[in-house]
Amino acid sequence: MRLRYLKVESSSTNGGLFDGLEVWFGRGADGKQGEALSPLCLIGPNGSGKSQFLQLIAEIFQAAWHEHAPQEERASANNDVLFELNYLIGLDSNNKLTDVKLVRTKQGRNIGPIQLYCDGLQEPISTDSPEFGKYLPSIVIGYTSGDNETLSLPFQISRSGYANDVAGAALGDSASMNLPDNRLMMIDYGTNLEVLFSNLMLGKQEIRDEILRHARLSDIASCRCVVRLAHSAAPKTSVKRNRNTGRKGIQLTDELENIILSLKRTATCWTEDKKTETYIFDFFINEATRDAFSYFWNDAFSLYRALHKLALLNDLAIPRPARKRLERAVKERRFASRLPEPQQEDMVFGFEEVRFWPVGERKNAVDYVSLSDGEHQQALILGIYAMINEKNALFLLDEPESHFNPQWRVKFVQRLMDLRGSRDDQELLLTSHAPFVPSDMPREQILIFSRYKEKIIVKEPEIETFGATFDRILESCFEISPPISKIAEERINELLKSDDVEKIEQVLNEFGQSVEKAFLANHLRMLKKKGN
Repeated sequence: MRLRYLKVESSSTNGGLFDGLEVWFGRGADGKQGEALSPLCLIGPNGSGKSQFLQLIAEIFQAAWHEHAPQEERASANNDVLFELNYLIGLDSNNKLTDVKLVRTKQGRNIGPIQLYCDGLQEPISTDSPEFGKYLPSIVIGYTSGDNETLSLPFQISRSGYANDVAGAALGDSASMNLPDNRLMMIDYGTNLEVLFSNLMLGKQEIRDEILRHARLSDIASCRCVVRLAHSAAPKTSVKRNRNTGRKGIQLTDELENIILSLKRTATCWTEDKKTETYIFDFFINEATRDAFSYFWNDAFSLYRALHKLALLNDLAIPRPARKRLERAVKERRFASRLPEPQQEDMVFGFEEVRFWPVGERKNAVDYVSLSDGEHQQALILGIYAMINEKNALFLLDEPESHFNPQWRVKFVQRLMDLRGSRDDQELLLTSHAPFVPSDMPREQILIFSRYKEKIIVKEPEIETFGATFDRILESCFEISPPISKIAEERINELLKSDDVEKIEQVLNEFGQSVEKAFLANHLRMLKKKGN
């Protein structure tokens, strides 16, 4: 899948700043569709609309999936956006590309339905047709490095819809049916351990090594996860079940009951507190443990999906007033805060302890919480990309390297490339505030965001970014010139205006090496020459 062009006629996202915006996504005539990974990097200052742009793309596809399959995407975070989105998508093993136009316009005074056209055909494909879904991304993965409410919004709506459906289905006749998976999936710090555990249990050996290498760890040693169904914060039910499960707290579908049963069968040991319906699963990891997991789950992503379905039930432990507040905020398009995260002891599902073996030894296991934010983030980002191989998946990553040190940032794109394997036709957009990522990409894969008179401007860099030095990228893409701190720049500029040779000589060596220091040294030479 490759995005090609987006025109926004009207959108309440970001207060209308995107109204009238046209974006060409570059990458040649076919969007480099033949390459396994050809990411787009969105750069620009804070407040220039990068995160909101990722949010808008997620909302467009969520709205399309909601119209086509409301049992999968139960709600839409943006029913007002008027747009035209063009992209290429491959549906068969021959990678034959289909040109898709997804559009929504006004019909009279009302917002019209989303329409999908293929290969320039005049008639749209009906949203009720199974063909409609084939031309949408198979899954949309969002990642945010912090508490960015912006990108998270449509994904919160998606997960909340799933949790409510589970609660309703478990109490009704549909408890024996598997609820369809969400098409939107948010992966952030709260789901970090689900990603890491799934990859380290069922990922290939080379993937496991790559995910842990930067943290100087060799393998997962042990972990504990807990499922709590009848604790104090969990919603209770007075409705009599038509199936004899005997549960007092959160009611589960058969699918979720089977996940808990599978965890019982794979755990090294487990306990159950029947009063609070709390299950504690302990795993000591060896190859026998991995063999047991592979019996119940095909790969890392299917294991992650199972664990994530339990984690989505954490929304049911969020106070009802807070969930109603989010619903009102969505309708009114105003967002001041995220949904609160339940405390650890109030979560329906969560990991409580994960320990790793250091490289070269099988003693003195290292606890997960002792790792740095950067080590957590790198394991999470690499794990996300490694485990999701679905054709036509769309990744929207907001500042995925924000906690990395400069050395890791320099290697970030290369590490993603090393993990791409045999995956097909995936699209990846990421935002960044650093020059390191653009230096690993050609200019046609870079979009510079800025604001001018309360409108968003998007353009390609004027220079070739691939292999460019960081100071050139800072100057061209971030308008930072010279690439030194403001205090040092102002001090040098002050000295350049001075004729005091003794003063300049005294402070010259206080500055580190830079072009600006060279100018100051030349100014000093000219003053001395003039004095002679």
